[in-house]
Amino acid sequence: MAPRKGIGKEARRAELGKAVERALMARGLEGLRLRDIAEAAGVTPAAVLYYGDLDALVHDTYRQAIERYSQEREQAANHFDDARDKLRACIDKGVATGPDDTLTRLLFEYWPRCLRDARAAALDSALTERQIAVYSAILVLGQAQGHFVLQDPPRLLAASFVAMEDGHQMEILAGRRTRTEVITALRAYARAVTGHELADHP
Repeated sequence: MAPRKGIGKEARRAELGKAVERALMARGLEGLRLRDIAEAAGVTPAAVLYYGDLDALVHDTYRQAIERYSQEREQAANHFDDARDKLRACIDKGVATGPDDTLTRLLFEYWPRCLRDARAAALDSALTERQIAVYSAILVLGQAQGHFVLQDPPRLLAASFVAMEDGHQMEILAGRRTRTEVITALRAYARAVTGHELADHP
């Protein structure tokens, strides 16, 4: 990944980011070596170091994964004006497709580092707060539109949505629950706290 004629720096960095993802998926965070990234990228370890050491590369990959995950969910919700449709889309977009869902796996591969690394913990907190903000805004809107009758403050309910998602995501990634089962569980919680049945379109 050292400079190559005809390829811009950002394009090379994007290529390397994909290589880091592939290596993480194959080796896991704890077993990851610089050599694994180099092999995934088809270059030498020295060429990889041109863009930073192992910790810096993994941190940047995690940051980009957070941004992608958050943007995809926000865009899915923003596609609708009705809070009921927003909530349905928010739930559907946030749940992993299965054990091989690369983006969700990336987020969970990195999570244990948050227990010992302040920079990682800050990123994880930002991810959590961003997801809570999406849910909270939808719940507030739904209340204003007259669709939802909330049983507790919107932020409290939103934080519970995110906590439930996190637990269910691990079950999906471990192959113990399906995406359909998790969506059903989250919609059941939505029904309990909003009074609206998301399975039925308005």
